[in-house]
Amino acid sequence: MIDIVLSRTNRKTPTVIHKGYAISRIRQFYMRKVKYTQQTIHDKLSKILEDFPILDEIHPFYEDLMNVLYNRDHYKLALGQINHCRHYIDGLAKDYTRLLKYGDSLYRCKQLKRAALGRMCTMMKKQAPNLAYLEQVRQHLSRLPSIDPNTRTLLLCGYPNVGKSSFMNTMTRADVDVQPYAFTTKSLFVGHTDYQYTRWQVIDTPGILDHPLEDRNTIEMQSITALAHLRAAILFMIDLSEQCGFSLTQQLSLLRSIKPLFANKPLLLVANKIDVMTVEQMPEENRRMLEEFLAETKIPLLCTSTVTQDGISEVKDKACAQLLAQRVEMKMRTKQVSGMVNRLHVATPRPRDNKTRDATIPDGVMERRAQKPEPMEEEKPQAVITIGGPSAFEVDPDWNPQIHDSEDLREFYRLAKEEWKFDKIPEIMDGMNIADYIDPDIETLLDRLEQEELEQLELLEQEVDGEDGIELTEEERALLKEVQEAKTRIIQDSRLKQKLNSAPMPRKHNAAKSTVKDFERHLNDLGMEPGKAVERARSKSKSRGRSSSRRASDPSVGSKRRRDDVDFSPGEGLKNAKQKKFAKELERKSQKSRNRDGRTGESDRHVYIKKNKHLLCGKMGTGTRSSR
Repeated sequence: MIDIVLSRTNRKTPTVIHKGYAISRIRQFYMRKVKYTQQTIHDKLSKILEDFPILDEIHPFYEDLMNVLYNRDHYKLALGQINHCRHYIDGLAKDYTRLLKYGDSLYRCKQLKRAALGRMCTMMKKQAPNLAYLEQVRQHLSRLPSIDPNTRTLLLCGYPNVGKSSFMNTMTRADVDVQPYAFTTKSLFVGHTDYQYTRWQVIDTPGILDHPLEDRNTIEMQSITALAHLRAAILFMIDLSEQCGFSLTQQLSLLRSIKPLFANKPLLLVANKIDVMTVEQMPEENRRMLEEFLAETKIPLLCTSTVTQDGISEVKDKACAQLLAQRVEMKMRTKQVSGMVNRLHVATPRPRDNKTRDATIPDGVMERRAQKPEPMEEEKPQAVITIGGPSAFEVDPDWNPQIHDSEDLREFYRLAKEEWKFDKIPEIMDGMNIADYIDPDIETLLDRLEQEELEQLELLEQEVDGEDGIELTEEERALLKEVQEAKTRIIQDSRLKQKLNSAPMPRKHNAAKSTVKDFERHLNDLGMEPGKAVERARSKSKSRGRSSSRRASDPSVGSKRRRDDVDFSPGEGLKNAKQKKFAKELERKSQKSRNRDGRTGESDRHVYIKKNKHLLCGKMGTGTRSSR
């Protein structure tokens, strides 16, 4: 950060100062550098303080999670030190600016500026540990999952290695690492599933061991934080086969110890790995203990297997239904709902007797429904006349919509094989959408259609010739054939351009269209005499070629030769080419200073008259004596 700040100060502020300047100008020069350095450091530190979250202003779940992961005191202390550094540097700039206002020489002002920037950099160096810690926090925060504490959530918890991550991978589209050892999951993982056309959030927590709260490590405290703050349906998972390395007694004891965290939350006990051992296959002692626990706590038990996927959907449906019912009940208790219900009134008619009146349909309506409407007369399809033989695409003339209206129209398809008629057309095939699929033989089919069109045109011309009694001569037929070939060529060129999807070449760069022969041919087509025009064009092109070739071959012919070549034409207010050349030279010299000023930047303070003394005094070299 120090390198960036000092480099920016050097680039964005003036860099040249002379002793001959007025003292006020010297003071402003160095005050500007001090203020710019202070403002740059202030902006960077303010950006850091604004981007990091303030623990007192975020959700309690994220506040406790950051306390578990990063230590709340260390985090606040680092941000506080950065804030103190920012205020300290602001005070330094204010003090040294006040001193620079009374600087009496260039040396004094320069030393004050140097002291100010040095103290700022020293203060920034002291913040290296805090900035390193905040950088690690920033990187870890960017990798944390995006958890919404207020949305519909299912929370998986339990001992390590009981199958929580496998259950989450089966229920959601998440991909949590699964290994056959404990504490594979070291942080919170989020997945999403759908229930009743709404998105539900599923959170996989690290495993928890049954010991006091103060003995739990950072990995376990993440699970405790999620259980304490998130309004979610809790799925406490147990392993009946005890392959996780913990007995059923320890698992039920853990549930009793953390049950206060489940207050006012739906709770389900999920027995996983029933493909290894079911409830009926459990030892008698474990089964009796489980039944007593369920009778005591009245927690529903559901059995699942992530291998065979038995009971996964039942667990999801029941957990989502319970949480949804609880959320609806909580919304019904709010004041807004009571006010809305008071404005609604449902009118219920009082029964006047004890008769039952079922819904009846009048007889006239039933008779009208029984009558079948007579089919409307439809226009018969006009016959399709094909000229020149059968086309590649035609409709079966035997098809009648009145007869085959209720039948499957696919039997009238004309395909290469008969068994293709009733095939189902998929939307996705070979990983591609059928709607986006392009027939590779489209060019062949188009050529075939054009050939058919030409044949039909020939037949039509023959019929027209036969009807009107007009016969074309051999010369006229040859001319007609040439016109048709030209038309076909134009169509093919246009299609090729569209296929290549390339921009047309500009006319001035198209060498094939700018030759003298094309120019001569164009004048002949217009019926004009091309002799003199072609001769003039060739002379112009040759002279231009000679000058350009000579300039390319002779390096001495450079900008001066190009500047000397002046095209003079009468009527410009000048006598001859020499006078026009002199005027051009005066114009170029008058613009020289303005061009030089236009190239200067904001920080250029070069003095063109003053000479650098240390370069022009001392021992005489072997060069000229013009500087004397």
